[in-house]
Amino acid sequence: MSHEYRKDPDAVARLNPAQFAVTQKSATEPAFRNEFWDNHEAGLYVDIVSGEPLFTSTKKFDSGCGWPSFTTPIEPANVVEKTDSTHGMVRTEVRSTHGDSHLGHVFNDGPIDEGGLRYCINSAALRFIPVADMESAGYGEYLHLFNSKEATR
Repeated sequence: MSHEYRKDPDAVARLNPAQFAVTQKSATEPAFRNEFWDNHEAGLYVDIVSGEPLFTSTKKFDSGCGWPSFTTPIEPANVVEKTDSTHGMVRTEVRSTHGDSHLGHVFNDGPIDEGGLRYCINSAALRFIPVADMESAGYGEYLHLFNSKEATR
């Protein structure tokens, strides 16, 4: 199944100020004061602007940093890495490929047994789709990722 994900001007116009600041201006939302940092529900996280699938709850872990953290993207082609040398440090920024939304940063301090990466993502860049809604929202092709007991923990 092929989808065409893109930066949708109508979606950008619907963003609240925090979502706009994060996705369009590369801002960072406050730690522990964002929508998904403590979300443990099973489902899919997509770009709030383009709808492209980014991460699943099965790859989410509690890193203690106050933002949603994931070990790996669901579709690596949907996440692009760029060098970010703002704020007097060099970090690796992650953006959505098709929506060009600023998502957050990737660090090499994630769980070793999962590859060692921590994708530290702003909730404001994400839309969460619970497993029960994935089919009707057009993401049924990813339901197989949630079929095992471990996936729906």
